[in-house]
Amino acid sequence: MSSIALVVEFTLKPGTHAEFDRIIRDHAAGTLSDEPGCRRFEVLQPRLADGSPDTGRVMLVEVYADAAALEAHTKNPRLGRTRAAYADLIEARRITVCDL
Repeated sequence: MSSIALVVEFTLKPGTHAEFDRIIRDHAAGTLSDEPGCRRFEVLQPRLADGSPDTGRVMLVEVYADAAALEAHTKNPRLGRTRAAYADLIEARRITVCDL
C-alpha cells in the first residue's frame, strides 16, 4: 500500500493569522505525537511576491502511512476539536488527497 498525502490550503479571515497559526501548530504537534501512522505534518507559510508572509493563507502537508492511518486521523477527536476552534477564523479550506 502506498502512503497518502494531504495538501490543505486555508484562506484566513483578516486579523486571525496568529490565533490560527497557534491552533494549527498545536494540532500538528499532537497528531505527530499521538498518531503513529502520521509520518509528517508540516505547517507552511506562503509568501507574497515581495517575500513577506501572506498572512491570509496557511498550507499544510500531511503524510500518512496508508489509508487506515488517514482514517484513524479523521476519527481522532482532536481533529473535530481543532476544526471547531478555527471555524470562525477561516474563509475557506481546500483539501487535496494525493498518493505518494
